[in-house]
Amino acid sequence: MNPDTRTLAVGALTRVEGEGALHVTLTDGAVDRVELNIYEPPRFFEAFLRGRAYTEPPDITARVCGICPVAYQVSACNAIEDACGATLDPQLTALRRLLYCGEWIHSHTLHIYLLHVPDFLGRPDAISLAKERPEFIERGLALKKAGNRLMEQLGGRAIHPINVRLGGFYSVPAPADLKPLTEMLHRAMDDALDTVRIVAEFDFPDTEFDHELLALTAPDSYAIENGAIRRSAGPGFEVGEFTDHVVETQVRHSTALHATLDGGRYLTGPMARYSLNSARLSPIARQAAAEAGLGTQCRNPFRSIVVRAVEVVYAIEEALRIITEYERPPQPFVEVPARAGVGHGVSEAPRGLLYHRYEIGDDGLIRAATIIPPTSQNQAAIEHDMAELVAANLSLDDATLTSLCERSIRNYDPCISCSAHFLTLTVDGR
Repeated sequence: MNPDTRTLAVGALTRVEGEGALHVTLTDGAVDRVELNIYEPPRFFEAFLRGRAYTEPPDITARVCGICPVAYQVSACNAIEDACGATLDPQLTALRRLLYCGEWIHSHTLHIYLLHVPDFLGRPDAISLAKERPEFIERGLALKKAGNRLMEQLGGRAIHPINVRLGGFYSVPAPADLKPLTEMLHRAMDDALDTVRIVAEFDFPDTEFDHELLALTAPDSYAIENGAIRRSAGPGFEVGEFTDHVVETQVRHSTALHATLDGGRYLTGPMARYSLNSARLSPIARQAAAEAGLGTQCRNPFRSIVVRAVEVVYAIEEALRIITEYERPPQPFVEVPARAGVGHGVSEAPRGLLYHRYEIGDDGLIRAATIIPPTSQNQAAIEHDMAELVAANLSLDDATLTSLCERSIRNYDPCISCSAHFLTLTVDGR
């Protein structure tokens, strides 16, 4: 007797600067295979970095993503500064963190309000939601604008900042230049706290994942622009040992590499950061998380929207602290003279841990580059969760199952394009 086969196919799942599809195959009522098929041709950033000057990766890699360019710039700077033995002055480090706070605010807010909230409110997109509740979307846009303004002030512009360089910045603000931002950030804090309260009241399916978690950690703060690597199972490891533990492999159904942590699937991103570092949140953010009912960990992917909202509160609170304590450094950057060697750099992009490795030759040119982005690291976990979701909801009709699959993928904010496009689900063999 032939097995009963059912195939679910999503033909166009668009990701950030990439395209993909989702294929689910069920045999005799059980999930047989889930494939997140990334069919966008490779972009070859690591290849065309070879032979470039060691000063160029921060500007070049920023073009990997128009939503989180600062993450690529900072991880690149961290890696090359590590290779060259450079150490930043504390105020330059603080400014780099302040710039990163701006990116967290605008990226998380864009995802929450324009891409994810419509799922919970039963709307097809943010445009239809704006027609019914304009004040709601206006709050999100105002909050996002605060993040953009920080990036413009420190980076020169909000998309692909041009003021970032090895060792610091091309120019740095005076304290008086940052003071006008405080009033804007205080207004943004009110909007951010309202956001946490609103999203915490959404109806969340009762589900949890069991993936290992990987994130940066810092002794006295919530890690953003640097830190030590921590994991939920077993001891952490040095940044220079990253590729000893995290291994990328090619899978037949995707042009994007899949990463494993010591051979197993894992998750990086807001839920990993929060679950490993919730005790290091600032006071207002910690209180907001408690009032939202998050607890010390969050392993329900549908509640990731609450974690992102809490991280927006944290980024605003941290930005205000940095501005209050800021003293202009004597120089906008420290010298980073070229030297032969290998450097490793990490930072926490809004979507998760971002690793860079560069090998620099005696001539100051890049000999080899490795970039491991969050989406690559999370793909195996996303496929696993999709399999669990489908297996637990086989009795749902096609439309309901389609909606649930869409919501599940958007929980991980794997990309802006992916989240903004509605999936088309076809069911064969029924």
